[in-house]
Formats: sequence, structure tokens, C-alpha cells
Amino acid sequence: METFVKDFLLTEQCFDEFFVKANFLHVACLKMLISKCLGYLIILGAVIVKLPQIIKIWSAKSGEGVSFLSQSLELAAVTATVSYSFANKFPFSAWGEGFFLILQTCTICVLVLHYGGKLGIAVVFMLAYSAVLSLMLSGLVPINILWIFQSCNIAIVIGSKLVQILSSYNNGGTGQLSVITFSLLFLGSIARIFTSIQETGDNLIILIYVLATTLNGVIFGQVLYYWNAPVPSTKTKIQ
Repeated sequence: METFVKDFLLTEQCFDEFFVKANFLHVACLKMLISKCLGYLIILGAVIVKLPQIIKIWSAKSGEGVSFLSQSLELAAVTATVSYSFANKFPFSAWGEGFFLILQTCTICVLVLHYGGKLGIAVVFMLAYSAVLSLMLSGLVPINILWIFQSCNIAIVIGSKLVQILSSYNNGGTGQLSVITFSLLFLGSIARIFTSIQETGDNLIILIYVLATTLNGVIFGQVLYYWNAPVPSTKTKIQ
């Protein structure tokens, strides 16, 4: 048990403060413990965060209202963050949900293409992305290049969310967007601001999560606002 706590929740100094000195009000260690617990809860939530969206698309056999461009840009953003964090050896609790978001977002992209009548493109997309991800995590890409990719995330995050926001606004509804998925994304990104401050201290990552929180909040608000709006009868468009 002691090994588990030291490896995953507390530094040796904080372990001593809590369990040797019985100083349970040590502010810095309390912040660390809260941050670690939040981080692992976010990772746990990320395992299923987009499953409601995937199931909704699968059940409807339609990607209506789900912007392929938005999802692919989001996939690029998560890939950059995971690669940058992995290369910098940040704690897994600070970015681990990225792996699960990658799997689920890639699945959504493939489903939107498939139900848009573009199965061949879906297969090519999946194979090409797998090759890019392998390269990014291989250690062959210099850290300064990964930093540039991560810097581009500011534009990517804004672009990916705005595409979805504008798509929903122009359609007068959110189609197959899942309220569960976007509520979890919104709450998770709020928590990530705190954990990023505590565990990475990286201003670039913190700024990206602040932007993501704001825009996820707008999309979540749209899902609620358009709750009873009828789904357009047109065929799925890949936007």
C-alpha cells in the first residue's frame, strides 16, 4: 500500500507529512493529492466519455450534426498534447486520458466517414493516422518540433470547436451530438486546468485547457438549447 501511494499519489516528502508527521493540513501536499485524484478520475471518465457519442452514431446509422472536420482537428490536438506530454515525461495522471480520447475520437471520425458513404476514405484515414501516431510517440520527433505542434494546438482547439459550434448554429440543431459526452468533456476540461497547474506548470498546456473549457461549454450549451430541435432529414454531410 505504501509503495502504491508513493508511486501514484504522493511524493515521499508528502507521504512523510501525512503518515509520519500526521500533518494532514499541509497545503502543498493536499493540492498534490487532490490533483492526482482528479487526474485519475478524468482518465477513468475518459475511458467512456465518447462512448455515448459513438453509440448514438452507430444506433442512428448516421453522423448527422457531427462535424468530421471538428472531430479530426480535435484528434490532431489530442495527439499533439499526448506526444508533447509523453516526451516531457509529465506524470501520466496529467495527460493519460488522451490515449482514450484518441481511440474514441478516431472511431467517431471513421464512423462519420463510413455513414457518409466513404468507407474507402475511412480505411485510409485510420491507417494513415495510426502511422502518424506511431511516429509521434517513437521518440524520433525532436522535442522542439513537438513543442511547435503543441503551440499550434491553440489554433486547432479554437478551430475544431468553432467548426462544430457554427455547424450546429447553421443547422439549427445539434443532430447526433451527445449531451452526456459534451457534459463530461466540459467538466473534465475544467478539472484539467487545475491538474495542469499543479502537475506540469506548463503555461502552454494550461492555456489550451482554458480555451477548451470555454468552447466545450458553448457546445454543451448548444446541445441543451437545441434539445428538442428536429433532426434535419438530409443525408449526412461531411463538414
